[in-house]
Amino acid sequence: MGVFDIFSKDKKENLNKGLSRTKEGFFSKMSRAIAGRSKVDDDILDELEEVLVTSDVGVETTLKIIERIEKRIAREKYVNTEELSSVLREEITSMLADNNVEELEDFELPEGKRPYVIMVVGVNGVGKTTTIGKLAYHFKKAGKKVFLGAADTFRAAAVEQLTIWSQRVDVDIVKQKMGSDPASVAYDTLSSAVANNADVVIIDTAGRLHNKINLMNELTKIKNVMKKILPEAPQEILLILDGSTGQNAYNQAKEFSKATEITALAITKLDGTARGGVVIGISDQLQIPVKYIGIGEGLEDLQIFRKNEFVNSLFDNNVK
Repeated sequence: MGVFDIFSKDKKENLNKGLSRTKEGFFSKMSRAIAGRSKVDDDILDELEEVLVTSDVGVETTLKIIERIEKRIAREKYVNTEELSSVLREEITSMLADNNVEELEDFELPEGKRPYVIMVVGVNGVGKTTTIGKLAYHFKKAGKKVFLGAADTFRAAAVEQLTIWSQRVDVDIVKQKMGSDPASVAYDTLSSAVANNADVVIIDTAGRLHNKINLMNELTKIKNVMKKILPEAPQEILLILDGSTGQNAYNQAKEFSKATEITALAITKLDGTARGGVVIGISDQLQIPVKYIGIGEGLEDLQIFRKNEFVNSLFDNNVK
């Protein structure tokens, strides 16, 4: 099954709607940059650079994009403003790290031993608990048996919120009292999941970046105790970032990467911001694939990130 069969019309419409503020901001700026001009010259490239930076693509990634366009112009001898969007689309797509889901059904699990364990990290307020709840919903909808582990025992609200989500989407949850050892919660969760033939285990963890050493030690301990039950665990370490914070999200990603290995990203709240370009910069600079994006409040508004569809959506309002 091809990607265009998988990515339904409804999902495309939701994606277009969710990215509308980013698209409007980007294309209004780009339109002004090339208005009345026929050829891509240094002035247009300077203005395009400003457009990309102010769309939160990030300085380093922006400079890389401009350099690639300059090489294309030199190689092809002539690029007009009508061709600029096409060239830009191609270069941005090539810079996004592959997440190996382009040809998979939505929320299909990679092959391997079960359960598939996802350890979720991220600071408070980025939509971590909500994303976990939505992931649980989608995996259950896909016919998977899901267990949640409330290992963010630092905040009572985190356990309460995750419990509410487990009830809402009707999946199992393992929790202990506030202040319990997070590794103990993770161990109990995985033990119960294995005993009950679960397909997916999602472990919530605390994100206290103000003390990276403690965070690093805690996450390492959680991983180590789970490996006693399932040597492959966790198969995925998912970092949740708030896309509306722009470059702050990139800085958080860098800091978490220092504390633990990050294998995938989920970028939330893209519907409420014009800073969707941060997806491009984070993926390029850290070479960590974006796996999920949040484009609204609804359960269906958490989507698998497909880079071709994402970039195509950004360029739907192609400036002529």
